[in-house]
Amino acid sequence: MGRAKRVVLAYSGGVDTSVCIPYLKNEWGVEEVITLAADLGQGEDIEAIKQKALKSGAVESLIADVKESFVRDYAFPAIKANALYENRYPLATALARPLIAKVLVEVAEKYGADAVAHGCTGKGNDQVRFDVAIAALNPNLKVLAPAREWGMSREETIAYGERFGIPSPVKKSSPYSIDRNLLGRSIEAGPLEDPWTEPPEEIYAMTKAIADTPNQPEYIEIGFESGIPVSLNGQNLPPVELIQQLNEKAGNHGIGRIDMIENRLVGIKSREIYESPAMSVLIPAHRDLESLCLTADVTHYKRGIEETYSQIIYNGLWYSPLKQALDAFIEKTQERVAGTVRVKLFKGNATIVGRKSENSLYSPTLATYGAEDAFDHKAAEGFIYIWGLPTRIWSQKTRA
Repeated sequence: MGRAKRVVLAYSGGVDTSVCIPYLKNEWGVEEVITLAADLGQGEDIEAIKQKALKSGAVESLIADVKESFVRDYAFPAIKANALYENRYPLATALARPLIAKVLVEVAEKYGADAVAHGCTGKGNDQVRFDVAIAALNPNLKVLAPAREWGMSREETIAYGERFGIPSPVKKSSPYSIDRNLLGRSIEAGPLEDPWTEPPEEIYAMTKAIADTPNQPEYIEIGFESGIPVSLNGQNLPPVELIQQLNEKAGNHGIGRIDMIENRLVGIKSREIYESPAMSVLIPAHRDLESLCLTADVTHYKRGIEETYSQIIYNGLWYSPLKQALDAFIEKTQERVAGTVRVKLFKGNATIVGRKSENSLYSPTLATYGAEDAFDHKAAEGFIYIWGLPTRIWSQKTRA
């Protein structure tokens, strides 16, 4: 690793990123470490994180409130793309990484740093997301990853930090690795590493157990404009508040729990538990509204795009040319995706029970089987003959 005089470190306040500060200075000869903590709505004491960084040896400790940008510039595009990795995970954690990388690069440029750093290990996806995003935004910046190289166990890492005045965790360390932001929580490690083990109730924080949820359903109405959720129950809400309220409502009914065996980018399988109440309602609601507003060919073609889009996010390619090209396609499809979706929240399920739009392509007189039927039934015979002609010819030739 080449020498770096001033480094901006993505900082969470945890053991690894705290130990990164003295490690960078004492092992890699970094003169100044500036920490950057991104407030993504994780609900932690940001001021305490700031002070811990300074006590750990940072020359400056910065806080970036990026909640609004997180929802508007990252979550909303994912909703418009109906992005679900492996058709299940709404990418709550993955979506935060390109934003953190963007702020890291901006701060590094502002402070004249010649490197940025993060606390990711060598087994996870986040190291790829950070490194690739930073390279896309400023290829001249070095990217340092001490935890990927220092080879210390957790016990050794804690002991190393204590040598430089970083206190060890006060309470017994949880066996779980947890990441939280406004869009959700990811929980892994400990007993969850056994795919046969049922997740204990204690790991959940955003969603109620089904036994504790209300015994009566709750109906909500979500309003969309140009594919973006803008209102809840008829009330227009700012992006962050809309997500917060929907997290609370859906979580209260036990909605948003995901337990999956996930294919990581680095080639291993990982058992992951997620909570993402708002996104687990918004993506199905948006997809349903699309079925009312988009033509059949656009709807079907977009489904393949959505799978690719979710992989792009998961694989850390947010700032790639392909992502930009797909964004242009998706934006065009969303121009007429506007209306209201009615959702029933009950016992862990978000069931779509109604949808309406001024841009609806649904025609009651064509769809009905009643007296108002305006569909020309006689035209069907000729259509079927032409449609089936290639099959008929193929059958004749193969039977000859």
